[in-house]
Amino acid sequence: MSLSEGVDLLRQGLVTGIAGLMAGGEEDTETTQATFITFNQDTTCVAVGTTSGYSLYTLNSTDALEPVYQSDEPDVYIAERLFSSSLVAVVSNSNARTLRVCHFKKGTEICRYSYGDQIRAVRMSRSRLVVCLEESLYIHNIRDMKVIHTIRDTPPNPSGLISLSCDNTHCYLAYPGHSHTGELQIFDTINLASRVIIPAHEGQLAALQFSPSGTRIATASEKGTVIRVFSTHDGSKLYELRRGLKRTASIYSLSFSPCGSFLACSSNTETIHVFKLDEKLKETAVLAGSPPSDDGWFGYINTMVSASAGYLPSQVTDTLLQGRAFASVHHNQTGTKTLCALAMIRKSLRLLICNEEGFLLMYSLDTEEGGDCSLIKQFKLVESPTVLLQNEIVETSDAPTNQGNYFFKNEETFPGGLFLLNNPDDAVTYSDKLRNRTANDMTESDKFHEMAAVAETPPKTCFLLDDDGEFPPVAFAGS
Repeated sequence: MSLSEGVDLLRQGLVTGIAGLMAGGEEDTETTQATFITFNQDTTCVAVGTTSGYSLYTLNSTDALEPVYQSDEPDVYIAERLFSSSLVAVVSNSNARTLRVCHFKKGTEICRYSYGDQIRAVRMSRSRLVVCLEESLYIHNIRDMKVIHTIRDTPPNPSGLISLSCDNTHCYLAYPGHSHTGELQIFDTINLASRVIIPAHEGQLAALQFSPSGTRIATASEKGTVIRVFSTHDGSKLYELRRGLKRTASIYSLSFSPCGSFLACSSNTETIHVFKLDEKLKETAVLAGSPPSDDGWFGYINTMVSASAGYLPSQVTDTLLQGRAFASVHHNQTGTKTLCALAMIRKSLRLLICNEEGFLLMYSLDTEEGGDCSLIKQFKLVESPTVLLQNEIVETSDAPTNQGNYFFKNEETFPGGLFLLNNPDDAVTYSDKLRNRTANDMTESDKFHEMAAVAETPPKTCFLLDDDGEFPPVAFAGS
């Protein structure tokens, strides 16, 4: 064997050995991927699914995620929780044409419905539940789950792109109205009539999201460079926001803040954009989300563009007058699907980012100055040491009470301060014992009252009289 042959043989051995080491390292670091991640209607809860089950977490702290429920049911690809109630709508790959509405605290199935095709998406509000198939939409009255309207022969919608407003006054449903253009249909689910048709984009729609009040809707097309906000009253365009100039992008999610003044956008790029929707800026020619006109060179240029709008081509003027991002996050998760949400946590607005690897990143957002957001904490959603059983579910609360909260008799706890029962019989009420029923048994009357209860809108109060944060205890000196 010559020297050159020996060198080649040695080189091949090194390459094989290094490849083996790299493959072994990849196997050791392989982690569970999230099959879906969704937020509930008011962004107080996040649901994450894997091939072996799904979990619900409450978003009420920047220190820890409080686990609400974990299920070991495999192949679930839809798990939609109704606000902070115990009702969750579930669809699994093993029976993709069947929707099940379950009471996860009691471990009881409230009802189930089967459809003629695979379920693509499910959306809920306090008054309506909408099931999206590829070419039809079913609208249920959530009180009794009866189908009250069916929209048939819709344009093919294999991705299940729909949005349902959670406001009871403006309970609208949005869905694509054309298979090749960005036509948007707004449907009134209370009066069961078409509300308005909006020619939102030239290309097909990629993302939709209602504002919390239901009076606005944000849209993005498959091109992904421009985000538009329309009025649901008459379809007029309120804002046009530019995500980027140089390259197109796949928009994955849009999210309004609870106050409706901010809009976040995530895509397949490394940047999450947050736009500020200011009424004062909308009334003038100043860029939405930009500094006022008297603020340096940017304001001067903006004023000049506005003044010369009649002399420039319309495409140039539209591009220059589109709003730019008020705040942003630059991450290294390029190529993975990312979802974003804006949530009020501890009375502060936070930006939440989730990805397919099951991570949730929580960022602070300066609502006055904007700019780069700062990372507060990172959570891993798909790793949990224990699966909660049906009889171990508790309602989350900041303070323990005698009703609805159950505790371990030993010292074992879970992250976020969740305590579990050793004895499931402690959850059985006195009336259940008289009827010889377990805690998980629900009559048809119980199911009806449970659905009716979650359909009630909670009272809007400015202050909670039992909130020590609003009204701290006061010690009076003895007279």
